Amino acid sequence: MKWVTVALGSVALVVVVTLGWAPGPSRGEDIMGEDGKWRALSPEEARVIVEKGTERPFTSPLLVEDGTGVFQCRRCGAALFDSQAKFDSRSGWPSFDEALPGAVRELPDADGRRTEIVCGQCGGHLGHVFRGEGMTEKDTRHCVNGVALDFVPRTEALAVAYFAGGCFWGVEHLFAAVPGVVEAVSGYMGGAMAAPTYEEVCGGDTGHAETVAVHYDPQQVSYETLARFFFEIHDPTQVNRQGPDVGDQYRSAVFVRDASERAVVEGLLAQLRAKGLAVATEIASAETFWPAEAYHQDYYKRTGKAPYCHAWVPRFD
Repeated sequence: MKWVTVALGSVALVVVVTLGWAPGPSRGEDIMGEDGKWRALSPEEARVIVEKGTERPFTSPLLVEDGTGVFQCRRCGAALFDSQAKFDSRSGWPSFDEALPGAVRELPDADGRRTEIVCGQCGGHLGHVFRGEGMTEKDTRHCVNGVALDFVPRTEALAVAYFAGGCFWGVEHLFAAVPGVVEAVSGYMGGAMAAPTYEEVCGGDTGHAETVAVHYDPQQVSYETLARFFFEIHDPTQVNRQGPDVGDQYRSAVFVRDASERAVVEGLLAQLRAKGLAVATEIASAETFWPAEAYHQDYYKRTGKAPYCHAWVPRFD
Protein backbone atom coordinates (compact mmCIF):
# COMPACT_ATOMS: atom_id res chain seq x y z
CA MET A 1 0.00 0.00 0.00
CA LYS A 2 1.21 3.49 -0.75
CA TRP A 3 -0.22 6.98 -0.27
CA VAL A 4 -0.12 9.51 -3.08
CA THR A 5 -0.93 13.15 -2.29
CA VAL A 6 -2.17 15.28 -5.17
CA ALA A 7 -2.79 19.02 -4.70
CA LEU A 8 -5.83 20.18 -6.63
CA GLY A 9 -6.29 23.91 -6.10
CA SER A 10 -7.43 24.33 -2.51
CA VAL A 11 -8.13 20.62 -2.09
CA ALA A 12 -5.43 18.08 -1.38
CA LEU A 13 -6.34 14.53 -2.32
CA VAL A 14 -4.75 11.63 -0.54
CA VAL A 15 -5.12 8.58 -2.75
CA VAL A 16 -4.50 5.11 -1.42
CA VAL A 17 -3.10 2.68 -3.95
CA THR A 18 -3.34 -0.89 -2.75
CA LEU A 19 -1.22 -3.59 -4.32
CA GLY A 20 -1.48 -7.29 -3.63
CA TRP A 21 -4.38 -6.83 -1.23
CA ALA A 22 -5.80 -9.99 0.32
CA PRO A 23 -8.79 -10.31 2.66
CA GLY A 24 -8.39 -11.52 6.20
CA PRO A 25 -9.65 -14.92 7.35
CA SER A 26 -13.38 -15.51 7.23
CA ARG A 27 -15.93 -18.28 7.66
CA GLY A 28 -16.85 -18.39 4.01
CA GLU A 29 -16.98 -16.61 0.68
CA ASP A 30 -20.57 -15.46 1.26
CA ILE A 31 -19.36 -13.37 4.20
CA MET A 32 -16.74 -11.54 2.18
CA GLY A 33 -18.87 -10.74 -0.86
CA GLU A 34 -18.07 -11.10 -4.55
CA ASP A 35 -15.30 -8.51 -4.59
CA GLY A 36 -13.55 -10.09 -1.61
CA LYS A 37 -13.29 -6.77 0.20
CA TRP A 38 -15.87 -6.92 2.93
CA ARG A 39 -14.56 -7.18 6.44
CA ALA A 40 -13.95 -10.60 7.95
CA LEU A 41 -16.65 -11.47 10.49
CA SER A 42 -16.52 -13.39 13.74
CA PRO A 43 -18.88 -16.38 14.05
CA GLU A 44 -21.34 -14.29 16.12
CA GLU A 45 -21.22 -11.39 13.65
CA ALA A 46 -21.83 -13.77 10.75
CA ARG A 47 -24.74 -15.40 12.59
CA VAL A 48 -26.47 -12.03 12.88
CA ILE A 49 -25.42 -10.18 9.72
CA VAL A 50 -25.38 -13.06 7.22
CA GLU A 51 -27.78 -15.58 8.76
CA LYS A 52 -30.22 -12.92 10.02
CA GLY A 53 -29.91 -13.90 13.66
CA THR A 54 -30.54 -11.78 16.76
CA GLU A 55 -28.02 -11.01 19.50
CA ARG A 56 -29.01 -11.39 23.14
CA PRO A 57 -30.56 -8.18 24.53
CA PHE A 58 -28.56 -5.90 26.83
CA THR A 59 -25.24 -7.43 25.72
CA SER A 60 -23.96 -4.81 23.25
CA PRO A 61 -21.47 -2.19 24.51
CA LEU A 62 -23.06 0.21 22.01
CA LEU A 63 -26.15 0.41 24.22
CA VAL A 64 -24.36 2.94 26.42
CA GLU A 65 -22.31 4.61 23.67
CA ASP A 66 -23.18 8.30 23.89
CA GLY A 67 -20.32 9.85 21.93
CA THR A 68 -20.68 12.03 18.86
CA GLY A 69 -20.02 10.16 15.66
CA VAL A 70 -21.38 7.71 13.15
CA PHE A 71 -22.52 4.12 13.42
CA GLN A 72 -21.27 2.08 10.47
CA CYS A 73 -22.10 -1.33 9.02
CA ARG A 74 -19.78 -3.89 10.61
CA ARG A 75 -19.47 -5.82 7.34
CA CYS A 76 -18.89 -3.18 4.65
CA GLY A 77 -18.21 0.02 6.63
CA ALA A 78 -21.09 2.04 5.15
CA ALA A 79 -22.28 4.95 7.33
CA LEU A 80 -25.77 4.05 8.62
CA PHE A 81 -26.83 6.17 11.61
CA ASP A 82 -25.78 9.51 13.04
CA SER A 83 -25.24 9.47 16.79
CA GLN A 84 -27.82 12.25 17.15
CA ALA A 85 -30.50 9.77 16.06
CA LYS A 86 -29.69 7.32 18.88
CA PHE A 87 -32.02 7.06 21.88
CA ASP A 88 -32.63 4.75 24.83
CA SER A 89 -35.63 2.59 23.97
CA ARG A 90 -35.03 0.26 26.95
CA SER A 91 -35.49 -2.62 24.53
CA GLY A 92 -32.04 -4.11 25.00
CA TRP A 93 -30.75 -3.18 21.54
CA PRO A 94 -29.28 0.07 20.15
CA SER A 95 -32.13 2.19 18.76
CA PHE A 96 -32.22 5.05 16.27
CA ASP A 97 -35.18 7.15 15.17
CA GLU A 98 -33.64 8.01 11.80
CA ALA A 99 -31.13 6.49 9.39
CA LEU A 100 -28.77 8.44 7.16
CA PRO A 101 -30.40 9.12 3.76
CA GLY A 102 -30.46 5.99 1.63
CA ALA A 103 -28.26 4.07 4.09
CA VAL A 104 -30.84 1.47 5.16
CA ARG A 105 -33.31 -0.58 3.12
CA GLU A 106 -36.58 -1.95 4.47
CA LEU A 107 -37.80 -5.41 3.51
CA PRO A 108 -40.79 -7.55 4.52
CA ASP A 109 -39.54 -9.89 7.24
CA ALA A 110 -39.72 -13.64 6.72
CA ASP A 111 -42.11 -13.86 9.68
CA GLY A 112 -44.74 -11.99 7.64
CA ARG A 113 -45.30 -9.42 10.41
CA ARG A 114 -42.26 -7.24 10.94
CA THR A 115 -40.16 -5.03 8.67
CA GLU A 116 -36.52 -6.04 8.37
CA ILE A 117 -33.79 -3.44 7.88
CA VAL A 118 -30.59 -4.21 5.98
CA CYS A 119 -27.51 -2.21 5.02
CA GLY A 120 -28.26 -0.33 1.82
CA GLN A 121 -24.79 -1.07 0.48
CA CYS A 122 -24.05 -4.71 1.28
CA GLY A 123 -27.48 -6.05 2.28
CA GLY A 124 -26.29 -7.25 5.68
CA HIS A 125 -29.02 -7.85 8.27
CA LEU A 126 -29.25 -5.08 10.87
CA GLY A 127 -32.51 -5.69 12.73
CA HIS A 128 -36.06 -4.34 12.38
CA VAL A 129 -37.87 -1.01 12.19
CA PHE A 130 -40.99 -0.19 14.19
CA ARG A 131 -43.32 2.79 13.91
CA GLY A 132 -46.24 4.09 15.90
CA GLU A 133 -44.71 3.48 19.33
CA GLY A 134 -44.51 7.17 20.24
CA MET A 135 -41.00 6.94 21.66
CA THR A 136 -39.62 9.99 19.82
CA GLU A 137 -40.97 12.84 17.73
CA LYS A 138 -40.10 10.90 14.59
CA ASP A 139 -42.18 7.98 15.93
CA THR A 140 -39.69 5.50 14.48
CA ARG A 141 -37.41 2.94 16.09
CA HIS A 142 -34.67 1.25 14.13
CA CYS A 143 -33.93 -1.65 16.49
CA VAL A 144 -30.40 -2.72 15.55
CA ASN A 145 -28.18 -5.56 16.64
CA GLY A 146 -25.11 -3.93 18.15
CA VAL A 147 -22.90 -6.65 16.72
CA ALA A 148 -23.87 -5.44 13.23
CA LEU A 149 -22.44 -1.98 13.93
CA ASP A 150 -19.17 -0.15 14.46
CA PHE A 151 -19.03 3.26 16.13
CA VAL A 152 -16.69 5.86 14.63
CA PRO A 153 -16.22 8.92 16.89
CA ARG A 154 -16.43 12.32 15.24
CA THR A 155 -15.90 15.80 16.56
CA GLU A 156 -19.16 16.66 14.80
CA ALA A 157 -21.89 14.52 13.27
CA LEU A 158 -21.60 13.79 9.58
CA ALA A 159 -23.39 15.80 6.93
CA VAL A 160 -24.33 14.62 3.45
CA ALA A 161 -24.26 16.37 0.08
CA TYR A 162 -25.72 15.15 -3.21
CA PHE A 163 -24.07 15.73 -6.58
CA ALA A 164 -24.92 14.45 -10.09
CA GLY A 165 -22.32 14.94 -12.78
CA GLY A 166 -22.47 12.15 -15.33
CA CYS A 167 -21.49 8.55 -14.64
CA PHE A 168 -21.44 8.14 -10.87
CA TRP A 169 -18.36 5.92 -10.97
CA GLY A 170 -16.03 8.85 -11.59
CA VAL A 171 -17.80 11.33 -9.32
CA GLU A 172 -17.77 8.84 -6.44
CA HIS A 173 -14.14 7.90 -7.02
CA LEU A 174 -12.85 11.48 -6.90
CA PHE A 175 -14.98 12.58 -3.95
CA ALA A 176 -13.98 9.52 -1.90
CA ALA A 177 -10.37 10.77 -1.86
CA VAL A 178 -11.14 14.25 -0.53
CA PRO A 179 -9.93 14.72 3.07
CA GLY A 180 -12.94 14.97 5.37
CA VAL A 181 -15.14 12.77 3.19
CA VAL A 182 -16.00 9.62 5.11
CA GLU A 183 -17.86 7.86 2.34
CA ALA A 184 -19.14 8.47 -1.20
CA VAL A 185 -22.04 6.31 -2.37
CA SER A 186 -23.32 5.92 -5.93
CA GLY A 187 -27.07 6.01 -6.38
CA TYR A 188 -30.09 7.66 -7.93
CA MET A 189 -32.07 10.83 -7.13
CA GLY A 190 -34.51 13.19 -8.78
CA GLY A 191 -37.02 10.75 -10.23
CA ALA A 192 -40.51 9.58 -9.44
CA MET A 193 -40.02 5.81 -9.26
CA ALA A 194 -39.25 4.19 -5.91
CA ALA A 195 -36.17 1.96 -5.64
CA PRO A 196 -35.22 2.12 -9.34
CA THR A 197 -32.76 -0.34 -10.82
CA TYR A 198 -29.83 0.65 -13.00
CA GLU A 199 -31.58 -0.76 -16.06
CA GLU A 200 -34.73 1.27 -15.32
CA VAL A 201 -32.76 4.48 -14.86
CA CYS A 202 -30.86 3.85 -18.10
CA GLY A 203 -34.20 3.40 -19.84
CA GLY A 204 -34.72 7.15 -19.43
CA ASP A 205 -38.26 6.95 -18.06
CA THR A 206 -37.70 7.26 -14.29
CA GLY A 207 -36.37 10.84 -14.24
CA HIS A 208 -33.48 9.93 -11.94
CA ALA A 209 -29.96 11.23 -12.29
CA GLU A 210 -26.93 9.15 -11.43
CA THR A 211 -26.10 10.82 -8.11
CA VAL A 212 -23.41 10.49 -5.47
CA ALA A 213 -24.18 10.91 -1.77
CA VAL A 214 -21.08 12.43 -0.15
CA HIS A 215 -20.97 11.81 3.61
CA TYR A 216 -18.50 14.23 5.16
CA ASP A 217 -17.27 15.69 8.44
CA PRO A 218 -18.02 19.46 8.47
CA GLN A 219 -15.15 19.92 10.93
CA GLN A 220 -12.73 18.83 8.22
CA VAL A 221 -14.25 20.04 4.97
CA SER A 222 -16.98 22.57 4.16
CA TYR A 223 -19.97 22.17 1.89
CA GLU A 224 -18.68 25.02 -0.27
CA THR A 225 -15.35 23.25 -0.76
CA LEU A 226 -17.17 20.11 -1.88
CA ALA A 227 -19.50 22.02 -4.21
CA ARG A 228 -16.57 23.93 -5.71
CA PHE A 229 -14.73 20.63 -6.22
CA PHE A 230 -17.81 19.16 -7.93
CA PHE A 231 -17.78 21.89 -10.57
CA GLU A 232 -14.10 21.20 -11.21
CA ILE A 233 -14.33 17.43 -11.77
CA HIS A 234 -17.01 17.46 -14.47
CA ASP A 235 -18.05 19.75 -17.31
CA PRO A 236 -21.06 21.72 -16.03
CA THR A 237 -21.77 23.17 -19.47
CA GLN A 238 -22.87 19.89 -21.01
CA VAL A 239 -26.61 19.25 -21.25
CA ASN A 240 -27.92 15.78 -20.41
CA ARG A 241 -24.54 14.19 -20.98
CA GLN A 242 -21.01 13.94 -19.70
CA GLY A 243 -18.40 12.97 -22.24
CA PRO A 244 -19.53 9.90 -24.17
CA ASP A 245 -22.42 9.20 -21.78
CA VAL A 246 -25.64 10.68 -23.16
CA GLY A 247 -29.05 10.80 -21.51
CA ASP A 248 -31.11 12.61 -18.87
CA GLN A 249 -29.63 10.36 -16.19
CA TYR A 250 -26.21 11.93 -16.87
CA ARG A 251 -27.35 15.53 -16.35
CA SER A 252 -25.45 17.95 -14.15
CA ALA A 253 -27.35 18.67 -10.94
CA VAL A 254 -26.88 19.57 -7.29
CA PHE A 255 -29.59 18.36 -4.93
CA VAL A 256 -29.65 20.74 -1.97
CA ARG A 257 -31.05 20.05 1.49
CA ASP A 258 -31.70 23.60 2.63
CA ALA A 259 -31.52 27.30 1.75
CA SER A 260 -27.91 27.65 2.89
CA GLU A 261 -26.72 24.95 0.48
CA ARG A 262 -28.78 26.50 -2.33
CA ALA A 263 -27.15 29.88 -1.68
CA VAL A 264 -23.67 28.34 -1.86
CA VAL A 265 -24.39 26.63 -5.18
CA GLU A 266 -26.05 29.72 -6.66
CA GLY A 267 -22.99 31.75 -5.69
CA LEU A 268 -20.65 29.32 -7.42
CA LEU A 269 -22.85 29.24 -10.53
CA ALA A 270 -22.75 33.03 -10.64
CA GLN A 271 -18.95 32.96 -10.52
CA LEU A 272 -18.76 30.47 -13.38
CA ARG A 273 -21.22 32.41 -15.51
CA ALA A 274 -19.28 35.60 -14.86
CA LYS A 275 -16.33 33.81 -16.47
CA GLY A 276 -18.42 33.22 -19.57
CA LEU A 277 -19.37 29.59 -18.96
CA ALA A 278 -22.85 28.56 -20.14
CA VAL A 279 -23.48 26.42 -17.08
CA ALA A 280 -26.29 23.88 -17.47
CA THR A 281 -26.23 22.58 -13.88
CA GLU A 282 -29.66 22.48 -12.27
CA ILE A 283 -30.36 23.04 -8.58
CA ALA A 284 -33.11 20.86 -7.11
CA SER A 285 -34.29 19.97 -3.62
CA ALA A 286 -32.89 16.73 -2.26
CA GLU A 287 -35.38 13.89 -2.28
CA THR A 288 -35.05 10.20 -1.49
CA PHE A 289 -31.61 8.87 -2.37
CA TRP A 290 -31.63 5.31 -3.65
CA PRO A 291 -28.22 3.58 -3.38
CA ALA A 292 -27.15 1.87 -6.59
CA GLU A 293 -26.50 -1.84 -6.84
CA ALA A 294 -23.44 -3.21 -5.02
CA TYR A 295 -21.49 -3.76 -8.24
CA HIS A 296 -21.53 0.00 -8.89
CA GLN A 297 -19.98 0.92 -5.53
CA ASP A 298 -16.21 1.63 -5.45
CA TYR A 299 -16.06 0.60 -9.12
CA TYR A 300 -12.69 2.12 -9.96
CA LYS A 301 -11.16 1.08 -6.67
CA ARG A 302 -12.23 -2.52 -7.24
CA THR A 303 -11.29 -2.74 -10.91
CA GLY A 304 -8.08 -0.70 -10.82
CA LYS A 305 -9.31 1.38 -13.75
CA ALA A 306 -9.37 5.18 -14.00
CA PRO A 307 -12.29 7.57 -14.69
CA TYR A 308 -12.81 8.07 -18.42
CA CYS A 309 -14.81 11.33 -18.35
CA HIS A 310 -13.93 12.96 -15.03
CA ALA A 311 -10.76 14.88 -14.25
CA TRP A 312 -9.93 17.90 -12.15
CA VAL A 313 -9.95 21.19 -14.09
CA PRO A 314 -9.53 24.50 -12.18
CA ARG A 315 -12.49 26.75 -12.90
CA PHE A 316 -12.40 29.33 -10.09
CA ASP A 317 -8.84 30.69 -10.30
